[in-house]
Amino acid sequence: MEAGDIYLGLLIVQFASSGLVFFVLMFFSAPYGKHSRKGWGPSMGSRSAWLVMELPAIIVIVIVFMIFMESLTPVNIVFLSMWEMHYIYRTFIYPVYMRGSKRNFPLLLVVFAFLFNCLNGYLNGYFLATYGSELSLSWFYSIPFLAGSVIFFSGMLLHVRSDGIIRSLRGTGEKGYKVPRAGPFKYISNPNYLGEIVQWWGWALLTFSLAGLAFAVFTTANLFPRAISNHRWYREHFEDYPDDRKIIIPFVY
Repeated sequence: MEAGDIYLGLLIVQFASSGLVFFVLMFFSAPYGKHSRKGWGPSMGSRSAWLVMELPAIIVIVIVFMIFMESLTPVNIVFLSMWEMHYIYRTFIYPVYMRGSKRNFPLLLVVFAFLFNCLNGYLNGYFLATYGSELSLSWFYSIPFLAGSVIFFSGMLLHVRSDGIIRSLRGTGEKGYKVPRAGPFKYISNPNYLGEIVQWWGWALLTFSLAGLAFAVFTTANLFPRAISNHRWYREHFEDYPDDRKIIIPFVY
């Protein structure tokens, strides 16, 4: 089987799995974080789990890119740099600053996330190495790249800022959850998820790729139901939770 056929086949797998993930998570909250519960077998500490889950996203895309690279161009270098910027934050910086992170993380979920990041890294790495190599410098002046880059970095800024607000709620050694009220949390319960969803739709646009689109669809399918679960959890556990706060889209939903 040709590499291109494998790429297309795996794209179908990722699009199809997005639908399955969305359906399952709309009725079932993944058992980590505030939704943690017993009965899920062996577990890991949250920091180490996060490192193991996210590391393939950094490594696999580079390996695949080097294997299939047709030419090294400014465009695919910029694409790869933007990808790595996000995942260096998610893999190394975010876990270090997690507070109250001793809660166990099911090993089963770690394995699923690890495999997904291998798949996603392969798809995006193959795109960057092949189709991405065909893009000339004029791509930097195209509407998809310019608009997508603005969306990408806006989403990343929202994501990182929201993580920081959540982290600041706990002092050293503190456990438990508090209601975030600063910044974008005034309007929605899950600005961190909104930021990540926006970021990867920006990626899909700036790369103008099926691999990017598949990732954006999967991210939405994964985080949108999680946002609903989080919003419901806050309402159930905090009587003073703001009634006018939306779930994930300001003033809308």
